Amino acid sequence: MQIATKANKSKSRGEGLTSRSAAGTMISRGTMLAIVAVAMLMMLPHEAAARMAFEKLTDYDFAGTTYYSVKNLSLYECQGWCREEADCQAAAFSFVVNPLSPSQETHCQLQNDSSAANPSAAPQRSANMYYMVKLQLRSENVCHRPWSFERVPNKIIRGLDNALIYTSTKEACLSACLNEKRFICRSVEYDYNNMKCVLSDSDRRSSGQFVQLVDAQGTDYFENLCLKPTQACKNTRSFANARMGVSEEKVAQYVGLHYYTDKELQVTSESACRLACEIESEFLCRSFLYLGQPQGAQYNCRLYHLDHKTLPDGPSTYLNHERPLIDHGEPIGQYFENQCEKSAANANSNSPPGTLDKIDTLPVSLDTIEDPNLTNMTRNDVNCDKTGTCYDVSVHCKDTRIAVQVRTNKPFNGRIYALGRSETCNIDVINSDAFRLDLTMAGQDCNTQSVTGVYSNTVVLQHHSVVMTKADKIYKVKCTYDMSSKNITFGMMPIRDPEMIHINSSPEAPPPRIRILDTRQREVETVRIGDRLNFRIEIPEDTPYGIFARSCVAMAKDARTSFKIIDDDGCPTDPTIFPGFTADGNALQSTYEAFRFTESYGVIFQCNVKYCLGPCDPAVCEWNMESFESLGRRRRRSIESPSNETKSEDHMNISQEILVLDFGDEKREFFKADPSTDFSKDKTVTIIEPCPTKTSVLALAVTCALMILLYISTLFCYYMKKWMQPHKIVA
Repeated sequence: MQIATKANKSKSRGEGLTSRSAAGTMISRGTMLAIVAVAMLMMLPHEAAARMAFEKLTDYDFAGTTYYSVKNLSLYECQGWCREEADCQAAAFSFVVNPLSPSQETHCQLQNDSSAANPSAAPQRSANMYYMVKLQLRSENVCHRPWSFERVPNKIIRGLDNALIYTSTKEACLSACLNEKRFICRSVEYDYNNMKCVLSDSDRRSSGQFVQLVDAQGTDYFENLCLKPTQACKNTRSFANARMGVSEEKVAQYVGLHYYTDKELQVTSESACRLACEIESEFLCRSFLYLGQPQGAQYNCRLYHLDHKTLPDGPSTYLNHERPLIDHGEPIGQYFENQCEKSAANANSNSPPGTLDKIDTLPVSLDTIEDPNLTNMTRNDVNCDKTGTCYDVSVHCKDTRIAVQVRTNKPFNGRIYALGRSETCNIDVINSDAFRLDLTMAGQDCNTQSVTGVYSNTVVLQHHSVVMTKADKIYKVKCTYDMSSKNITFGMMPIRDPEMIHINSSPEAPPPRIRILDTRQREVETVRIGDRLNFRIEIPEDTPYGIFARSCVAMAKDARTSFKIIDDDGCPTDPTIFPGFTADGNALQSTYEAFRFTESYGVIFQCNVKYCLGPCDPAVCEWNMESFESLGRRRRRSIESPSNETKSEDHMNISQEILVLDFGDEKREFFKADPSTDFSKDKTVTIIEPCPTKTSVLALAVTCALMILLYISTLFCYYMKKWMQPHKIVA
């Protein structure tokens, strides 16, 4: 496909002030003062007029009011339309891959009202989406590009700040970045609550520094996209194959399908495609895809403003995509991304591959003076170093990350990072006695290893920003996710070297419970037949586990009659009586109408609950020639892959009893109820004397018959004995 890349060129017209002086032989004093005043005003610096610009968010979307929608426009047509429309405040441009062919279909929505300007509004994740917000920036340096800044909500880069100013608006902060003269402003952070504006000459791609985006609620991160190609990096800019733990072929295939092409060219070689990206001026080109030698009139060079740093999920994005249903035999090509190289002063040509950190060639002096308050007990503790700093390290196992919390007895300066991932998984610590590093469990950023539910990593506490010394600490952290209900275990012990410490943590699988609620969300124990009830299986919200219910049985209180409501696969046996479970946070729920068994008022529910790490996969069920998920919405029958089983066969059985009354049972004498009781108001009653069942009546009859038979037998034996006894004859 060919994509137009003509950006809307706006011409800047300066307005000049022309003054005419009246001719005459005499100039009055007032005229002279007026001329001096005009000259002084011309010498004063004037504020630049506001110019239109755009900020862009990648794979995010804000709520807004759409007043116009059109399909199959190019990205630049959509953005240019919003630029020309005075009512347009934002444009949402989405592009999806047609599953029947490797082609993209676009959708452009113009919004005259957007929540993006509200700092408290939370953006929603949206795949293959560019959200562009119109801005008014007071700067002469606003570039004639589709957008001037890339926005990442609720993120910051720790440290690397060059200037701190206070501005009343975000637009003023972005204008300050464009107007900065002392250094090249590559990124901005704006704190909406404190009106703090931080300018930096570093961004997510800066080399030789330890850059990581971390969560910061209420603060947004912006990257300057008005930079010239030569200003994209502090030092030399080069292009190379993206090495991120994913095969180059898989990355190139994802890029060809899911990246929106900014410009297409026909070139004779890969070097010509590289040169086209390096000198591109209509947008900041960060990557390109070379499809091999040209064939006919087809384009073989695609330029993009994206790279893996721009994507919210980073390298993990490339791991989960699938091949198109139809392969048209087009070449996958070779994908290259820009890389910012280190300066010659920071390069270390003698360092072998795989070293922990790249050591600076300049001499490094370390303070080796011991703390005078250091005691023998502190000196021998494996969690303390020779400077007297002691570390209290704890591990918190979450569903998607491992949180390593560190507390010290004195302020710490240095870094904490994952061993082997010092540039992608690290935190800079500046004079702090409490800090935390979040180790991602998926992807290659932190390189967390997993084997059968056990996730492990190695964390380094390093004093110096570049080199590792003997005073630094290395901790081996481990999270064991066991699907059975076990107590949490935590231990710490040195291994081999005193600097290496093991920390193991196993989050306890919380016991589930059953709750039955009425329409007012009140827990009930006695109901009537036909009452609408909410059957819930709950675990605490702050647990990394999910649950999956199967083999659920409803039993009469005497346990002689039972009815399976959920089978061994987690599917309802009769959805008209008891529907399948749906997910509500960490809980499972099913809305049903109360029923009971013929010979018993008491109904006991018993379920087998399995644990999963994170949300459990739903079961695919069938009923009346339709297919649906027991934990999700009903959908039409389709060909699907079998649902994933939970990671362990450990389970727990839970039960709950409820009393179900017949219609009109409130009028019987063996119920104790207030005369004002009105069952239409969902009130409950209490049974004083249970109703006799067939079994109890039959048992009573048999007992009475046996007692009568025993009485008759006793009388018979008595008279027979008396009759058989010989009578005495009196002489």
